[in-house]
Amino acid sequence: MTSSSPPPPGRHPDEVSPTRLRRWDDEPRIPERRYPGRAFGGTLFTEAVLIVSRRAEVVETTEEFSVFDRDGTRVGGVADVSQGFLHKAARLLPKYDQYVTHKFEVRDANHSTVLKVARPAKDLRTRFVVTRADETPIGEIVPTRTPGETRFTFVVDGRTVGRVAASGQQAWDVTIKNHADTEVARVSRSPSGPSPIAGDTYLVEIPRQLPEPLASMVVATTLTIDTALTRQTS
Repeated sequence: MTSSSPPPPGRHPDEVSPTRLRRWDDEPRIPERRYPGRAFGGTLFTEAVLIVSRRAEVVETTEEFSVFDRDGTRVGGVADVSQGFLHKAARLLPKYDQYVTHKFEVRDANHSTVLKVARPAKDLRTRFVVTRADETPIGEIVPTRTPGETRFTFVVDGRTVGRVAASGQQAWDVTIKNHADTEVARVSRSPSGPSPIAGDTYLVEIPRQLPEPLASMVVATTLTIDTALTRQTS
């Protein structure tokens, strides 16, 4: 009787090689969920808890909102990269907002872009287009008007892969579900107890590793729901 081989050094016993992690339509998952006590740092796609700052910092002339893990280590940010006079005017005069293409970049800890979120100008559906850094399309975040709630649908290649329901002032109670109507993420105000991050923040919880393209859609949505989605659809 032979025993199974031990896991390689540094790998959690329950981890499986990323090439073996498959979603329902056979696309690979984003690799390497972070486990407590792991030596390497986490990323926007591996942390179960993200803390998003609502206070912008200026990085190379653009406004960037930092994102931290539960220990207060910066793991990324969201930058508003919309340009031009109309963009500035739309902040003061909402009637010009429809003529502006709003662009946001989700960046990693080194300020490198990993996802892009854009709302095209004069788009009657006010949809948001999510792409990778090289602008390869991933999907769309399409808002649905519902009294008392802000709702969004994730559409990828014409099919629905997830839904968002946000209620309360400025959408501070947000639930995200997958195509099977199972909750996969939540956005809320930061806990009232001690926090590693000072200032105005909100909390993103993604307790389980998600398959692609849902993982990218969830990260793009949860990190821009205050900066882009809620602000522009209110």
